[in-house]
Amino acid sequence: MTYSEDDLIQLSSLQHFAFCPRQCALIHIEQVWSENRLTAEGRIMHEHVHEEGSESRGDVRIERGVPLRSLRLGLSGKADVVEYHRQPDGTWLPFPVEYKHGKPKADDSDKVQLCAQAICLEEMLNVGIPCGALFYGKTRRRLDVVFDETLRRETEAAAKEAHTLIDAGVTPTPVYSKRCESCSLFAECMPKTMQKKRTVNSYLKRMLDEA
Repeated sequence: MTYSEDDLIQLSSLQHFAFCPRQCALIHIEQVWSENRLTAEGRIMHEHVHEEGSESRGDVRIERGVPLRSLRLGLSGKADVVEYHRQPDGTWLPFPVEYKHGKPKADDSDKVQLCAQAICLEEMLNVGIPCGALFYGKTRRRLDVVFDETLRRETEAAAKEAHTLIDAGVTPTPVYSKRCESCSLFAECMPKTMQKKRTVNSYLKRMLDEA
């Protein structure tokens, strides 16, 4: 399947979806956003990264705020940083780097977002990109990410399911977990007070069956 320009969703929605489908729906369907200290610090970090501009360091060229698009996955957005590494044959291999304010997550939501950026670049530049990195502000370290088949399948599935969710225009009921406490939309979501019991997985299955 190939999406049209009018059907593209934000690349960042994949990270939101992989973290929590309800958070994805609140942001991308209901246009709800609430900033807390963590999201504010993360936004400032991204703004600083994008403002630094381009530079070259020997066999590495660095571009910031790079526009991205994939018609195959139906995504558009920006990469924080794309490093282009000179190869022995003189060509330049893209290496996407996504900046995150906190520390590495237990789930794959950040890795899915980065892999989606790589897939966009592959489609745009007709190259294969084997790996990239996540830079975490809290640890001040890079986490290298290999774009293996497992992560690529997870990313493609997340893109398809995020499209299904957003196109349906219906927000899933909450499923409370410990990570809800760190979500900037905790007050708007009210995961502890919403009583209806329905799992996110059953919701998405029904949406996919009806699509």
